[in-house]
Amino acid sequence: MGKGFFNVPIAVNEPVMSYAPGSPEREAVSKTYKDMFNSQIDVPMYINGKDVTTGNTRTMSPPHDHKHIVGTYHLAEKKHVDEAIATALEARKAWSQMPWEQRAGIFLKAAELIAGPFRAKINAATMIAQSKTIHQAEIDAACELIDFLRFNVQFMTDIYMEQPESTSDAWNRVEYRPLEGFTYAVTPFNFTAIAGNLPACMALMGNVVVWKPSDSQIYSAKVIMDIFKEAGVPDGVINVVFGDPVMITDTVMASPDFSGLHFTGSTYIFKELWKQIGNNIHNYKTYPRIVGETGGKDFIVAHKTANAKQVATAIVRGAFEFQGQKCSAASRAYIPNNLWNDVKKYVIEDVKSFKMGSPEDMSNFITAVIHEGSFDKLAKYIDAAKADADAEIIVGGNYDKSKGYFIEPTVIVTTNPKYSTMCTELFGPVITIYVYDDNKYSETLKLVDETSEYALTGAILSTCRYAIEEATKTLQNCAGNFYINDKPTGAVVGQQPFGGARASGTNDKAGSAQNLLRWVSPRMIKETFVTPTNYRYPFLG
Repeated sequence: MGKGFFNVPIAVNEPVMSYAPGSPEREAVSKTYKDMFNSQIDVPMYINGKDVTTGNTRTMSPPHDHKHIVGTYHLAEKKHVDEAIATALEARKAWSQMPWEQRAGIFLKAAELIAGPFRAKINAATMIAQSKTIHQAEIDAACELIDFLRFNVQFMTDIYMEQPESTSDAWNRVEYRPLEGFTYAVTPFNFTAIAGNLPACMALMGNVVVWKPSDSQIYSAKVIMDIFKEAGVPDGVINVVFGDPVMITDTVMASPDFSGLHFTGSTYIFKELWKQIGNNIHNYKTYPRIVGETGGKDFIVAHKTANAKQVATAIVRGAFEFQGQKCSAASRAYIPNNLWNDVKKYVIEDVKSFKMGSPEDMSNFITAVIHEGSFDKLAKYIDAAKADADAEIIVGGNYDKSKGYFIEPTVIVTTNPKYSTMCTELFGPVITIYVYDDNKYSETLKLVDETSEYALTGAILSTCRYAIEEATKTLQNCAGNFYINDKPTGAVVGQQPFGGARASGTNDKAGSAQNLLRWVSPRMIKETFVTPTNYRYPFLG
């Protein structure tokens, strides 16, 4: 029972630590990395607050040292997914009725656990499992996940305060109920913060969750669940299952109580899940909410007035941080011929200065791609570019998977604006550049808009405001997050809500109240104070 109108702590973005040589945070994460790397863990599933093992396991290895084993995880059978669903529905009875400030307290505590005692552990786990440098791990696994948890609580209170007008005759109010049934979170390997946020934001709004992390992120997902448990998430509210994605998804979506999908991953898989939900629509008690953020073929466009060094920095940071394995990573660029010689020189200089290797060595800017399948795909496209007459590799182009899945940052220059790597999402450290006639800026903008099925992120660099305005207008439908004089990556929770349209997803903007609104079902309540006793209106005389 509510006993007050409560103000939550004002959300602020978590400061990014420097990890400079000699800093205490660098020493802490280095020690934690060594301890975790040199030990092995067994990761059970987590159902109804209990660790569940099956004996059917797979091993986990760092992408940068794929022969080294850091642990095992257990695969679900169908009965485990059924148990997770049943458990969630039982937990919903109490969780959906818990006062909002109690739910808020749990996830605010989770944020502070990450900011403090779990910071080195969640960063080290992300470095090991996903081959992120310490900087990439810090801005993801620590800072962004903290930001999601803090800002989601603030957004929740903002939503609850959004109320209709009332009069002296009647009191109108809206309840923001959790969805009826249970929700399903499917999360990717590349961001620990996304893996934590997708189930957490739905649970914050009173929903119960079955969560399937990516097989390549289970190591750091275990840390997330440890944090949620210590923060006080009740048994059954978030249940975690691993294994065959088809079996798990088929079981989830066969349930009449399935009420929502929160997905980040590939465009093809998301479309297949959407179709599957549609085919099952007559079986559900309610229309399931479908929220997805998928792929991108993200662009950088330089105008002839741009600063060449700024353009080069946007390319190398936007394309190669975390080996290009961000859905927002720059993977195609359009450079005017008047700037090209300088941009080319700066890009080659920067790429040749990169160090590549294990994230344990914090002087490395580049580490490994996530798994062998990704490595083989990227190698195939690089080999094709070496052979194709309309493409040239100006830097990079080598690869080696003998110890880890290492792909050199690679820059392809093409004379064909519809060359395969200008159109196809590669999800790796490869960017393709098309050099255009600097007098054909308007035509090039139209080309950018028409080249890709995706519409996630993009950037324009220019010192001419007319050129910026033209790009902002022409490219309005091909980037849900549009950057002016910056790289197309690095969205910050509470500052740049993230998401795209077209084949890139439903554009429900993670890191904003818009996303949380998808996980509630409003109920309008009108209370009349003096109830009429006569059906006659004045017009009847």
